Amino acid sequence: MSPLVITIIGADRPGLVESVAAVIEDHGGLWVESRMARLGGHFAGILRASVPDAEVEPTSSALQALGAGGLRVVVEVGEQNRNHVEGHLLVLELVGADRPGIIRKVSEALAAREVNVEELDTKCDGAPWSGDALFRATARLRAPLGLDLDKLRESLEAIANDLMVDITLGWPDSV
Repeated sequence: MSPLVITIIGADRPGLVESVAAVIEDHGGLWVESRMARLGGHFAGILRASVPDAEVEPTSSALQALGAGGLRVVVEVGEQNRNHVEGHLLVLELVGADRPGIIRKVSEALAAREVNVEELDTKCDGAPWSGDALFRATARLRAPLGLDLDKLRESLEAIANDLMVDITLGWPDSV
């Protein structure tokens, strides 16, 4: 079996997920994992499927054909057996008033220390006390084994103070 990483985006309407799922099943594939959401009137998603080796090209072509229905699809063949990744798994949580540059500043600090963002979830909602836009982010990070976590925390605290947000960095299950 070969892994496929598939991204989709299109005007939101019923049946988008079903059309992708049907192609995968019709080619003997399995839907392995996905993240999908309605964003700004569009439906966007990324998923990993596993298809028989001989079905990689036919599956990719059939998925591309969904473009006729207004769905943009990108298909990449994933890497085999990439389950084990070196490094410390960390979780970062951020909450604060929404403002430009939050993700840029945090991601710059992470990249400068070779910390990989494996998963990032963000949202804006109303603050309960004022109704102002409250930005929330949760990130799953992979830090190099030799990383000085105290130095990383210091740089994130400086960003938190500058942007007036709260940032928590810890191990999974501790944040």
